Amino acid sequence: MDSLWLEYAWALLVLIGLEGLLSADNALVLAVIAKHLPEDEKKKAINYGIILAFAFRFLALFGISFIANVWQIQAIGAAYLLYLGLKHVIQARFGKANEKIHQEEAKESAGKGFAPTVGKIALADLAFAIDSILAAVALALGLPDSPLRNFGGMDGGQFIVVLLGGIAGLVLIKFAATWFVKLLEKRPALETTAYAIVAWVGVKLAIITLAHEDIGVLDHDFPHSTLWTLIFYGVLVAIALIGWFAPSNKKQNKNSN
Repeated sequence: MDSLWLEYAWALLVLIGLEGLLSADNALVLAVIAKHLPEDEKKKAINYGIILAFAFRFLALFGISFIANVWQIQAIGAAYLLYLGLKHVIQARFGKANEKIHQEEAKESAGKGFAPTVGKIALADLAFAIDSILAAVALALGLPDSPLRNFGGMDGGQFIVVLLGGIAGLVLIKFAATWFVKLLEKRPALETTAYAIVAWVGVKLAIITLAHEDIGVLDHDFPHSTLWTLIFYGVLVAIALIGWFAPSNKKQNKNSN
């Protein structure tokens, strides 16, 4: 019995690490989406985003069996994240090959009020919630059954692991969002990095969708395989490192002023 709980404790530590990565991405996206708003509205929008992240992840937690079995929900989440991420990355990389890119984006963002910004945050939060819970469930289902009674369509012990991992991720979002707002001012290149990560998480949801038993394009077990896990997190870390060490845009901004 002791070995069983040790296995559960280890799985929980791993899950907290995975949720930390996804929560950091989620928090960075909140900061990027809200950055064009005035300071008071920016803080309010981020707080709403954190509340929505809490709500969506808890709803996703109690709708685990539904989310895991309805591929259309996974596909919508994947499509939205791919659209959100690729639109910005393509525009930043190819669409505006001059120094006015950030000025033009600022003008475009200025026309987006508080309510549309919160709506955009809500859609991003929903997609991240789906991905977060699917990742947690995939890890938890690999654990042996516990002596606890079933809850939410899962073994009780597995459900508790998913619940605690989700709570840890939400706590990280709360503390990370404000920090990322300040970090974006120092490292503007992280904005494009954030959207690249968003698109990559969208790819992950697309892989899960294509491996759904009703679709069958990919092997059902592929999204949970060691190979895909290594590829996904390897690319995720690579994107983050490239964005972190990318040249700052401050010099360009000074020259344009």
